[in-house]
Amino acid sequence: MLVIGQPARADEALEPGRYAVEVRLELPHLDDMTARKVADLCLAGEAGAPNPGFAVLSDNNPLAHCPISNLRRDGAELTFDIACEGRNAASASARYVLSPGAFRGRIAMRMGGKNMTMTEVQAGRRTGPCAGPAPGAR
Repeated sequence: MLVIGQPARADEALEPGRYAVEVRLELPHLDDMTARKVADLCLAGEAGAPNPGFAVLSDNNPLAHCPISNLRRDGAELTFDIACEGRNAASASARYVLSPGAFRGRIAMRMGGKNMTMTEVQAGRRTGPCAGPAPGAR
């Protein structure tokens, strides 16, 4: 389990670097069947960077490569929407709370025509600087 620090003040930014991200899917009515994994992600945390690199990280998820829109940063909170193109396409709403060396986030996903919903829960902690592209980085 990852320990997350206190939320950042409005003048603090996410520290750039490599993050170990615990990823868990919450599926309605399937509490004991949730998929879990740890992903390695390289994030940019420069002031003014709209999205430091957050994305859907669960395996075989159509939202992993869909565009982000409506990006908003309010102090330590980062929110955005994800929408795939096409009729009955998947969509999602994301909310992250950032601190200099850690973050936590929830991505509420709707799988389009399948009428299926799930939530990806992420908790990340900085493990060091990025040394080239991180495996699985998006």
